[in-house]
Amino acid sequence: MKKLFYLPFLMAALLVNNYAQAQIGAPCVNGQGYFYDPITGQSFPTGERCANAVTSAVPFLRITPDARGGAMGDVGIASSVDPNGMHYNQSKLAFAEKNVSIAATYTPWMRNLGLQDVYLAYLSGYVRLDERQAIGMSLRYFSLGDIEFTDDNGQSLGQGRPNEFELTGAYARKLSEQFSAAVGAKFIYSNLATGQIVQGAEIRPGISGAADISFTYKAPIKLNKTKTELTIGTAISNIGAKITYTNSVNRDYIPTNLGVGLGWKINLDDYNTLTIFGDFNKLLVPTPTPNDDDSDGIADYKQFSPIRGIFTSFGDAPGGFREEMNEITLGTGIEYWYDDQFAVRTGYFYEHFSKGNRKYFSAGIGVKYNVFGLDFSYLIPTTNQRNPLDNTLRFTLTFDFAAFEEEE
Repeated sequence: MKKLFYLPFLMAALLVNNYAQAQIGAPCVNGQGYFYDPITGQSFPTGERCANAVTSAVPFLRITPDARGGAMGDVGIASSVDPNGMHYNQSKLAFAEKNVSIAATYTPWMRNLGLQDVYLAYLSGYVRLDERQAIGMSLRYFSLGDIEFTDDNGQSLGQGRPNEFELTGAYARKLSEQFSAAVGAKFIYSNLATGQIVQGAEIRPGISGAADISFTYKAPIKLNKTKTELTIGTAISNIGAKITYTNSVNRDYIPTNLGVGLGWKINLDDYNTLTIFGDFNKLLVPTPTPNDDDSDGIADYKQFSPIRGIFTSFGDAPGGFREEMNEITLGTGIEYWYDDQFAVRTGYFYEHFSKGNRKYFSAGIGVKYNVFGLDFSYLIPTTNQRNPLDNTLRFTLTFDFAAFEEEE
C-alpha cells in the first residue's frame, strides 16, 4: 500500500484545471509567455517560454495501447491489420485476411517511480464476417493501484483503488476494393476518488459515451520491378459527451482526436519487406484563451457543445495558425519483416514544448510462430521531462485462430 499525500492536489487539479487556467488568463501565445494587466487589459511579453497545452478529462483514452505501435513512435493509423486497429483506425479491419484474431497487451506505468501496481491493460479482437465486412471489440483498463487518500495535513481519508475503463465495439466495411469505412461506439467509465470530498463537492464516477469514424484507402504502386503498397488512413475518435466527477455543470471535454496516417510498404524481395509510417494527430478540443470570461464559473472555451468544440478547435488558438500547427503531434516509424516471421521496429514521437513536450525514441521486435505472435517495445526519452513509460518494456500477445483452419 502506498501513501500519496499529494493525491488531493492531483484530484483538485484534474477537476478544476481548465477553470484555473482561465483565471490566470492563459498568458501564452505560440509558447511565449505574456503578462496580462487586468487594469489596462493589455498583455506584455515576458521573454520566457510557457505552456498552453490543450487539456481534457480521461486522457487514458489516448494512450497507445500496444507494443507494435509503441515501438514505432506510437503510429498505427495506416499499419497492416491487427486487432489493435480498434484503437488507431477501425476501418482497417475490413481489409483483414484472417478470420479471427485476438491481442492482449500489458503496459507497466511509472515503474521509474517504484510503483508496481499501476498499469494499462488492453484486450482487442476482430471477426471477419466475409470478404467485405468485419466487426471488432476492445476493452481498455487503467489501474492506478492501491491508494490511501489523505487531506492537506496528511490525515487519512480512507483507502481506494482508482481505475478507468473503456469498452468499444466497431463495424467495418469495404466500400470498394481499395476503400473502407468504419463506425464505432464506446462506453467510458472513470472512477478516480468516489466518495471523497474535494472543495466541498462529493466525487463520483465520471461516465460518458462516444463514437469513432474512420476511413482507409489502399493502393498498389509498382516502382520499376518493385511492388509497393500505399495506405492512407484517417480517424476521428472519441466524439462524445463531456464528463464530470461531481454534480457541477462545469464539465470537461473528453479527448476527441483527429488522426491522419500514411504507410508505404516496399516488398524488397520474396522474404524481406520494409514499411515506413507517419501519423499526425490533433486533439479536437478548444484551446484555453486569454481573458476568458469565467464570471459564471465556467470559462468561455468550455461552454461549447462537444460538436461545436470540435469545429472551434481548428481556429481558436491565441497564437493563430502557428499555434494551431504546434498542436499537431508527429509519430514516425519503420518496420522490417523477414519472411513474415521476425520484425524489427523503431520510431520517434514529437510534441511541441508548449503543448506537452513529449519527445522520445522507441524500438522493438516482433515474432510470429504458428498461432502466436509476440511484440515487445521500449521507450527511450530524449528530454529531461519524465514520461510514465521511460525505459519501460511492454509486450503484446496476439492469437490467430485462422492458423488452425490452415492446418486442417
